[in-house]
Parts: sequence; structure tokens; C-alpha cells
Amino acid sequence: MKIAVIGSYGAGLTMRVPRVPVAGETLSGGRFASGHGGKGSNQAVAAARLGAEVSLLTAVGADQFGTGARQLWAEEGIDATGVRTIGAAATMVGVILVDQQGENRIAIAPGALDELTPADVDGFADRIAAADLVVVSLEIPLEVAVAALRTAHEHGVRTLLNPAPAVRLPDEAWGWIDVVTPNASEARVLTGRDPEDPATGDELVDLIRTRHAGTIVLTLGAEGALIDHDGQRVRVDPVRVPRVVDTTGAGDAFTGALAVALARGDALTDAVRFAAAAGAHAVGVAEVIPALPYPDDVAALLRR
Repeated sequence: MKIAVIGSYGAGLTMRVPRVPVAGETLSGGRFASGHGGKGSNQAVAAARLGAEVSLLTAVGADQFGTGARQLWAEEGIDATGVRTIGAAATMVGVILVDQQGENRIAIAPGALDELTPADVDGFADRIAAADLVVVSLEIPLEVAVAALRTAHEHGVRTLLNPAPAVRLPDEAWGWIDVVTPNASEARVLTGRDPEDPATGDELVDLIRTRHAGTIVLTLGAEGALIDHDGQRVRVDPVRVPRVVDTTGAGDAFTGALAVALARGDALTDAVRFAAAAGAHAVGVAEVIPALPYPDDVAALLRR
């Protein structure tokens, strides 16, 4: 299984708090931790841990966070030779607040990621062409993500777009996406709906279907996922865990696991169930990298 990932790396600065402070409030009692983050890197690590051969395209700064990122990728067996180091910019940083219920709120300073260009995708084209699946997320400039989807399509390589954070896509980009995996809020943005729109999962899938001819996997958190593919719609039940600790890495665990399952040829419903188990494992562990599962972790949840 060869997977090429085009996305972000960032340092995650996490504060666990009793509750999220309101505007103007200073709240004591938090616990701080720092670690690796960024959707592209997280998804690459998740896929590598689950058995894929992974190549990564992203950008980091010439700083301690960038150095730490390269050490992580070496430890996880990820090919990072295509990663750019931008000397004039800082590595992306995300500041994360996690409340006692495990819900998170994140603010991001993109830094070096803003320096990625479609020319970097051209330089990464050989890895894309050699891949069984290309995974793209949207914490990078939109034109870079679109270039990655187009390049994969031109080489006949299947693509998976995790549209996070969600933005409106150019119309032509939809034709280069084989699998799209929004959550409900991302689906609203992709289809131009109000963020507070009360549309049901089925209604959101119907809206995406007006733009997208490929596979839709709508993730619904504790309600599981909804698959729409080849004229059929299937709901996949959630995988339950005893306790939710931190939801931060769940989406990236899901995406990385789904990429692995699709690349190895699993049936679509089985692939989504495998991904759901990976995401479920992640919510039971604090912080992102420690939460990304290995095969035995996913297998244990699927047996339950």
C-alpha cells in the first residue's frame, strides 16, 4: 500500500481546561502539553502505523518545530524527502483548548504552509504517480490542494479529499475527487449552506451529490457515518468507547485508516467501519500522536 499525503504539519499547543473561558476572562486550572499536529502529518502517521508506505508533502520552518517534525517522520517511517523547509517562515502552530467533555477548539497560524505552491506539487508528482491513493486536506493553500488532486487524476491515481478546514472548492476540482469525507459542518460549507443549517445527514449528502459524482463518506461523530456510493446509501454505526478523553485526533485517525483500507482493496463499508474504529480509539486517548492507533488497537475495537 503506497499512500501519498499532501497536507499540513504544525506544532500543537494544547491546554486542557475545566471549561472554555468566555470573552475577556482569564481562567486558571489548565494543564499544558505540546506535540505534533497538522492534518497532513497526522494522517500520514495514522496511515504509516496501520501498515502503509507513506510519502508526505508539506512545509515547515527552519525552527525547533520543523526539526522535531522531521524527527517524528523518521521515527514513523514516513518518506519526508519532499517536505520543504522555509527559512523565512515559522512552522505552523495550532493552539488547542480541550474542555472536560473532550470537545476541542483550535486556532491556527499557518506560517510556512502559506509558502507552499503548485510548483511543489510538480516536484512531488513522482510520488503521486507511484501511489495507490492520494490523500489531500485543506490546511494548505487551496491552489496547492487543487493541484494535488489534478495531478493525481492525470496519473490515474485514486484521490481522497478530507475537506478540513472546509472551503468552497472550484467546480472543476470536484471531478478530480474520488472520495470526499466531510463532517456535517464541513458539508454545509462545501455546499454553501449556513453553518447553523439544521439539515439532516441525508439532506447534506443530497446537497454534496449535486456537485460530486464519486463516493461520499459523511462522518457524523457519535452517530457513525453515512456512505453514498454508486446509487446506494448505507449508514455505518459508530464504534463505542467507554470514555471520551480528547476528540482532537479522531478525524485524522479516521482519514488515515480509511486511506489504508481503500488502498488495500477493502470493500467500502468495511473500510469505513475500520476507519470508524480508528477514530473511536483516538477519542479515548489524550493528545493526537499518542492517540493514533496501531493495527491491534483497531482490531480490538472491531472485535467488540
